[in-house]
Amino acid sequence: MELIRTDILEDFASTHNQSRKALNSWLKAVRANAWHSLLDIRKVYSSADGGVKGKYTVFNIAGNKFRLITMIDYEKQTVVIENIFTHAQYDRWNIK
Repeated sequence: MELIRTDILEDFASTHNQSRKALNSWLKAVRANAWHSLLDIRKVYSSADGGVKGKYTVFNIAGNKFRLITMIDYEKQTVVIENIFTHAQYDRWNIK
């Protein structure tokens, strides 16, 4: 998979250093896989949520301390990083 907007993760990790190791593991896993559906993702990330707000795939990062918001184009094999939140920030974002 090709990753787009990885700078968002670097910016987040610079202020949430405890996320860095888990984010690096996530990046490595995404680059090593060719996902064709949410079922493929769940073979690696069983708690991934698809269709959040109709279009996002959300990953739990670092034992669900952080929520990574992505848009995935399975045909083009791209993962666009939209945002990453602490769990509390995600809860506020998800009710809008």
